[in-house]
Amino acid sequence: MALEPGAYRELHWHKEAEWGLVLVGSCRVTAIDEHGRSFIDDVKAGDLWNFEAGLPHSIQGLEDGVEFLLVFSDPDFSENFTFLLSDWFAHTPQDVVAANLRKTVGEISTFPAKEKYIFDASLPGPIAEVDRPVAAGKVPSPFTLHMENIEPIESEAGRVRIVDVNAFPAAKTISAAFVEVEPGGMRELHWHPKAAEWQYYIQGKARMTIFDSNGLSRTFDFRAGDVGIVPLVAGHYVQNIGDEKLIFVEVFKAAEYSDISANKWLASNPAQIVADHLNVSTQFVESLPRDDKPAPVIWYDQSKIEK
Repeated sequence: MALEPGAYRELHWHKEAEWGLVLVGSCRVTAIDEHGRSFIDDVKAGDLWNFEAGLPHSIQGLEDGVEFLLVFSDPDFSENFTFLLSDWFAHTPQDVVAANLRKTVGEISTFPAKEKYIFDASLPGPIAEVDRPVAAGKVPSPFTLHMENIEPIESEAGRVRIVDVNAFPAAKTISAAFVEVEPGGMRELHWHPKAAEWQYYIQGKARMTIFDSNGLSRTFDFRAGDVGIVPLVAGHYVQNIGDEKLIFVEVFKAAEYSDISANKWLASNPAQIVADHLNVSTQFVESLPRDDKPAPVIWYDQSKIEK
């Protein structure tokens, strides 16, 4: 979704949790929780927001406009089933709306007759000038996350930033890994034991082979703007096949990020067991790569791999 400077994605809520990633520009988000506590923040490219199901919110483009990626917790999500403020009031008896707001029907006669959805408006002022305090106060845990506050996990050929409930407590339904792979590198062979993986490719070119048991596998190529899906627990890797840095995000319907890699799996078994399975010597097994990091690993410069 994209908004021009000042434009709103109107006040609304969903049946599903909403996770947003700012791709370009900046915007202002507002929300309220079930205890009446309010939230307002400005986010820029690389930053996130998360609103659990039922929490009302709005999005407004700032000076340079905004483009953002939205992820929802239900695969059957439809934007048509969003609950919009304008649509709600337009489909409620006007005397009821007026009475609820302590106004007359005449005073609300300018209310929209149908949904506004996305509409133009003036740029907002600084948050300090427009924020309206509420009796319940502010939400105790922010609904946004600024990516510069997440330390990357550095690997041999790239880096990963993990954003789950441990780093972003407001995101109780959706977690993610932001992956950067240098040219010639790969996100190692692995699988995810807790949830299927949904991918969005932001920059570069990638190749992924998915192994889904029973002799089934398929290889796909991706470029910026593409979406990938990895079934629950299916083995896969992601390889940079371009000449620029590969950047993509892995998203999961799970509060905590988790993965299991082929390298860690083999390294956890006695060398003789692995040797017997792969028809190699124990010396060969002992020479296999080992990594003690508890998070995603990006291995190898392809020029180092024997053809």
